Amino acid sequence: MKALTISHADITRDLLLEKADKTPGAWIGIRIAALLLVLSGWKSSQVADLFGLTRWAVVKWIQKANHEGIESVYDRHRSGRPSQFDEEIMRQLAEALSQSPQKYGIPSVRWDGEVVAEYLKKTSHISIHVRHAQRLIRKLGSWS
Repeated sequence: MKALTISHADITRDLLLEKADKTPGAWIGIRIAALLLVLSGWKSSQVADLFGLTRWAVVKWIQKANHEGIESVYDRHRSGRPSQFDEEIMRQLAEALSQSPQKYGIPSVRWDGEVVAEYLKKTSHISIHVRHAQRLIRKLGSWS
């Protein structure tokens, strides 16, 4: 019997792994599949090659599975750095974006990343990069 193959141009290993990156929970399935392959005799380097990972990543999955059991396949919560922006600062920024920057002593006619960064430094003593300020503007839905 002839082996089945996938011939559609949209189905590639790289595109499937990219889709897994964008799909919540997909990597849980990949970790399960990887551990199943190891249980069936595959070497960590073979599993790494299959999924486009480093061998060390697969070794860490195996070590974690040996230490934690089945719970090791789930993503654990990573708290990350606390935000500098509480609700009050975000409310004040949203209000400011509906006004002219000149009202806040900034010599500009419109809000952009540089102006928002300057405003936050001046009013809240928060230093951020221009790109972060641009994301805040977009988040608040104001491109005046």
